[in-house]
Amino acid sequence: MAQDAPADAIAAVISDQLANFNERDANAAFEHASPTIQGIFGNAANFGMMVQRGYPMVWTNGSTRFLDLEMRRGAWFQTVQIEDAQGVFHLLEYKMIETPDGWRIDGVRILPNPDLGV
Repeated sequence: MAQDAPADAIAAVISDQLANFNERDANAAFEHASPTIQGIFGNAANFGMMVQRGYPMVWTNGSTRFLDLEMRRGAWFQTVQIEDAQGVFHLLEYKMIETPDGWRIDGVRILPNPDLGV
């Protein structure tokens, strides 16, 4: 039997981290990062600073919409539409891995927005 996509669990982790950033709780947000990401940044303060500078739409986020979830290269990739503080929408792709401690975010990249015009 094929494994069902863990969509609800993955969405919950991403949603929790987004809420942590809005609350400016970098410590809680850091807990949702994979061990690899935690090792790269070393502590929650460094991680929070990187998100604030590199991903302002995540640091201060509005509405979110979970789009495609797909398995690639042994990991799940979740596309999320996030509204920033100015009301502009962005597409981000979250790489998710399952660890002994549950689902963790193993990277995020900003995707190009599709042209919405004619």
